[in-house]
Amino acid sequence: MRRLDRYIVSSVAGATLMVLLVVLSLDVVFGFIAELDELKLNYQIPQALLYVVTTLPRRIYDYLPVAAFIGSLIGLGALANSSELVIIRAAGVSTLRIVWSAMKPAVAVVVIGLILGEYIAPYTEEIAQSNRAIAQGAEHDISSHRGVWHREGDVFMHFNAVQPNGVLHGITLMFYDKNQWLEKTWFAKRAIYQREEWQLEDVSETKIFMDSTQTANYRAVAWETELTPGVLSTLIIKPDNLSISGLFTYAMYLLDQGLNANNYLMAFWKKVLQPLATAVLVLVAISFVFGPLRSVTMGFRVFSGIVVGLLFKYMQDLLGPMSQVFGFNPVVATLAPILICMVAGFYLLRRAR
Repeated sequence: MRRLDRYIVSSVAGATLMVLLVVLSLDVVFGFIAELDELKLNYQIPQALLYVVTTLPRRIYDYLPVAAFIGSLIGLGALANSSELVIIRAAGVSTLRIVWSAMKPAVAVVVIGLILGEYIAPYTEEIAQSNRAIAQGAEHDISSHRGVWHREGDVFMHFNAVQPNGVLHGITLMFYDKNQWLEKTWFAKRAIYQREEWQLEDVSETKIFMDSTQTANYRAVAWETELTPGVLSTLIIKPDNLSISGLFTYAMYLLDQGLNANNYLMAFWKKVLQPLATAVLVLVAISFVFGPLRSVTMGFRVFSGIVVGLLFKYMQDLLGPMSQVFGFNPVVATLAPILICMVAGFYLLRRAR
């Protein structure tokens, strides 16, 4: 029995790895081609290639659920095409035992995904984004389109680049009064976090009066804010690429500031529920092999897997913004596609038995 388990596990795991390599290779090639349009200043082909390589953990994390889903379809589908599944079931192995054997690679995918998504991908993504912004001239001015905006009270901020070691590049601060009139602006080339405050370097200050402006330059200025390097590190990265702990920390910070945190809460629940989503997709793949896709060609099976995977993704992508527009809980938006696929998978498996 253990030999059969290992055989099923190796078939599904091998197919999953093959799918991941193919999809990841295509994504890396297209990602590198896209970066060629961003070449400027010190950001040239070697830097673009380094950027793509540095973002590999995030790309792997993004494609793990799809690879597990299509890999299960291909691995079990190959056993079905060669009638090996029929022989295994005729030998007295129950459908549930086969399902559990096919699920074991999915468990490994979930564990790898948790490690990548929580500890590795956010860190390498932050390095990649900050290095690209600096190479493209992050210290020059506010025009860096790679930067991020933020607000704390009556101060609006723009950061061109945020490095993991607590260094900012290209900082623009706009100070407003209680009547929402712009009082002054600061632009600093760099900022370092020391003793619970930021030290702005090479600061240009512009004070705005009713009929005139006044400018001044300072070598260093202390800037007190509730923003810490840990909180700022979440700004430069898209919500979907942050860790679970980072998403929760920044969402709570936004709520404390009275700002909208829906995007980060939505991404938080998607990350928390991704292991369940991966397991459910694999369950659907297994039910397809035992049910409607038992005797079709491999090409049609892969095509069906891609269609179902895209439908699942689009459903989550649509329900997320809908939860913000219509005001229902983001947990519902994340769970709905998972529950639908779970019901469909159990139903098809029940019919197959």
